[in-house]
Amino acid sequence: MNRRAVEASEVALLPLIEANWPQVQAVYAEGIATGHATFESAPPASWAAFDAAKSPEHRIGAHDEHGHLLGWAAVNPVSSRPVYAGVVEHSVYVATAARGRGIGRLLLLDLLASTEAGGIWTVQSSVFPENAASLALHQAAGFRQIGTRQRIARMTNGPMAGQWRDTVLIERRSPTVGT
Repeated sequence: MNRRAVEASEVALLPLIEANWPQVQAVYAEGIATGHATFESAPPASWAAFDAAKSPEHRIGAHDEHGHLLGWAAVNPVSSRPVYAGVVEHSVYVATAARGRGIGRLLLLDLLASTEAGGIWTVQSSVFPENAASLALHQAAGFRQIGTRQRIARMTNGPMAGQWRDTVLIERRSPTVGT
C-alpha cells in the first residue's frame, strides 16, 4: 500500500458487520502484536464475543476500494449503571500496512460523530505512553490527558511480557451533548 496520506474519497467508512470479522480479527491481532495497543493477549475468538462486547451502533470499519479492511473503531460502555449511559471506552485499530496514512484520524472522527449523534457525552480510553502516535491522534481530536495510571497491570504477552505497564487515561467531552 502507498504510505501517502489517504483521501476520504478513497476510503469507505461502513458499519462493521459479521462478514467483516476475519479482517477485524486480523487487524486486532496486528495491534496486539505491537505490545503497545492493549493488555489483551489475543482478539476475541469469535464474532459473537466481539459483538457482545462492542456497542453495535458505534462500530465503524474503514475499507479500501477493493473492500479490504484498513482499520476499525468501536466503543463499549464503561458501566452498566444507568448514570454512566453516556460514557464509553473506545478502541481504534489500523492495519499495519495502512498506518501513517490518516486512517486512524478518519475512524476516530467518524466514531466521535457517531457517539455524539447517539447521545454519548464522554469518550475515554487508556493508551500506553509509548504509543506516541495514538496520543498525538487523540490530542488532535480534542482528547485531554486525565492522568497516568502507574504500573496498572502486567503484560502477559508480546515484547513487553512480564513488565508492569503504565497507561495514560484520556477523555473527550462532547461540546454539545450533556452540557
